[in-house]
Amino acid sequence: MQQTYTITQNRLLGRVFLGLFGTLLTALVGVLAGTQLPMGLIPVLSLVELGMIIYAMFRQRTRAIGFPFVYLFTFISGITLWPIISYYAVGLGVGIVIKALAVTAGAFLVASFVATRSSMDFSFLGGFLFIGMLALLLMGIVSIFTGFSSVASLIYAFLGVAIFVGYVLFDVNRLAQYGVAEQHVPWMVLSLYLDFVNLFLFILRLMGIMGGSSDRR
Repeated sequence: MQQTYTITQNRLLGRVFLGLFGTLLTALVGVLAGTQLPMGLIPVLSLVELGMIIYAMFRQRTRAIGFPFVYLFTFISGITLWPIISYYAVGLGVGIVIKALAVTAGAFLVASFVATRSSMDFSFLGGFLFIGMLALLLMGIVSIFTGFSSVASLIYAFLGVAIFVGYVLFDVNRLAQYGVAEQHVPWMVLSLYLDFVNLFLFILRLMGIMGGSSDRR
């Protein structure tokens, strides 16, 4: 029985991570497409992206989303990522984007390994992560009106990295410990994609701050 459970669990994890790899490739295609689109279209697509997330969250309660929806979302997400990537690539060089992506992939893989191999249940992180997300949101809103000092920027970036590493641990561990129904696999893939992308953005932000400080010195 234990062997059957292990095989089923491994198959589920394999399917989810294969789906995640597919979403990252789709997002890459979206980034490339973004280079050819007018910048005025990005805010519109950002609103579409937000609407799709809200729709997916509500739909998931009654009926599962499918992989076509997930791949469409990640393609649009790739397009809206392009201006951010371009900003850092132009300002600090393409190398910083590649390093941030490599660090993100490494951190994601390590956190996933710990989450799947550890007997510890990381579900206790849920409340802390929710509070952390609220703190990030409030800091982001305040920064719109007051801006960030260099110290506040570092705190914001470090907090974002810590929270999304925590979300990788939380989501992957929940998947490994409790599994997920077949129809909810696309939602799990989408959740992990959002974990990865947000972790990447905060690591890129952190490297950008540190890289900018190094240039000034």
